[in-house]
Amino acid sequence: MVDILQNVMDHAVAVARKAGEVVRDAVRDDRKVMTKSSAVDLVTQTDQKVEQLIIQSVKEKFPEHRFIGEESVAAGESCILTDDPTWIIDPIDGTTNFVHT
Repeated sequence: MVDILQNVMDHAVAVARKAGEVVRDAVRDDRKVMTKSSAVDLVTQTDQKVEQLIIQSVKEKFPEHRFIGEESVAAGESCILTDDPTWIIDPIDGTTNFVHT
């Protein structure tokens, strides 16, 4: 069991580093900003790109894992909890600050 958890943790760190590169690159470029439920509930293309990067990477390595993504759920995807390992993803925590950097 310890080996499995270590494998998951190692993969999480690796994909977080890749996601960090995407965010870092986006800081240098223009960020397309959209709104979700209100004018102060922001989402960027970078949020969406990072969430998809994480989901795709983890699905490839751990196909039995499930996901609840902030941007996916905001776009209408169902939020279903099961007993399967589930990743809860907030791609950029602090989107408002990210937008204003």
